[in-house]
Amino acid sequence: MMKRIYFLLLVISATLPCFAFQHIASYTLYKTVTAAEFREMAQKRHLPKSVVPAKYTVDVYDVTYYTQWHDGSKIRATGLYFVPRDAKKPVAEMVYEHGTRVSRGRDADLGGQENICLGFAMDGYAVMQPDYIGLGNGDKFHLYQVSESEGQASVDMIYATRELNDSLHVKTSGQLFLTGYSQGGHAALATQQLIEKKYGDKLHVTASSPMSGAYDMCGVQGEVMFHSYSRPHYLPYLLASFNEVYHFVPGDINKIYKHPYDSLVPLLFDGKHSIRAIDKALPAVPKDMILDEFVESYIHDTTNPLRIALRENSLCEWKPQAPVQLCYCDSDEQVTPRNALVAYKTMKAMGAEHVTLRRAGKNFSHTRCALIATLYTKMYFDTFRRGSKYGGKGTWGPRIVANMAKSMVKKSGKKHKGGEKPKSA
Repeated sequence: MMKRIYFLLLVISATLPCFAFQHIASYTLYKTVTAAEFREMAQKRHLPKSVVPAKYTVDVYDVTYYTQWHDGSKIRATGLYFVPRDAKKPVAEMVYEHGTRVSRGRDADLGGQENICLGFAMDGYAVMQPDYIGLGNGDKFHLYQVSESEGQASVDMIYATRELNDSLHVKTSGQLFLTGYSQGGHAALATQQLIEKKYGDKLHVTASSPMSGAYDMCGVQGEVMFHSYSRPHYLPYLLASFNEVYHFVPGDINKIYKHPYDSLVPLLFDGKHSIRAIDKALPAVPKDMILDEFVESYIHDTTNPLRIALRENSLCEWKPQAPVQLCYCDSDEQVTPRNALVAYKTMKAMGAEHVTLRRAGKNFSHTRCALIATLYTKMYFDTFRRGSKYGGKGTWGPRIVANMAKSMVKKSGKKHKGGEKPKSA
């Protein structure tokens, strides 16, 4: 009898750490990448060693955790956690928010944005990449560009990975950085706003560097639906997400579309079509798929519910407490650089002291801007790791390398225009 009781006590004590998890549902080792493997990959992409120093083997974990649906109910979300193995000193935490995705699930191989996370982790950052709500292998569906949803998924992943750190032998430095590109730029700024408004007693943001995000959704970014646009899928993706939260179209959101888009849009957004395929099937001017009466209401009625929802999810009119670097490119054809300019001007007018603009390039498209903006983000964050309180441009060495990378991207772009396929960045 005593042996059975002793055995039962052992079982209970072994399972107690699981009960201590408030956010973690499960986690598995997804992939391990050695420093040598990363150097080889970087060399194939002609990236200088000084840009992406590979110091550590990185373990990548697929994490399932608990967060909230927009009505406050408990749901599961997923994300990747990039952990430098055997780090010699405590590591900084970083959240990297990915750009627009329409497909669910997890690819077998790491993609371009995951390799960005990997590059930071190789240099001693513990990097979280949330799938947001409804992507990856999480519950429900994705609430595209809904700022509180993006922020909540990120905050809860921060809590979840902190629950794992002891088990994974991760010691953190107390610094927390936020960044992301495109939709990820919007999500990074949304996460900082949510932390400073609701979680400031528990979480402290060291700095953020949103890149090419649509911050002024009710203003300059809202204008793109009225002109020829390379990514028309953004509009129906946003309308379905916003209607789930704000219910501005009673019942079926597809009633807002003209024929044949009222039947075509739900077929395109089935999780099986690529972004390229969706864009090809939609009109070049996004508003042309919308019923005229709704478009007229949006234009002329300041109380139009979509206009109000866009304003609620814009991220310009607030005063960040932690330092912010807004990265952009002048020739971005998808997310107008005026988003960064308006955000900067408005935040400064509201009294923000440590907001800076960083132009990553003059002639770079949205896709080509990403690499350079990431380099500027890395240099900016590294200044905080070296002791800066408000951040800086970085040391001369990395800045020279960034200028070299700009030249490489420009040359690659010229080759692409001439018909030669560019090398992957």
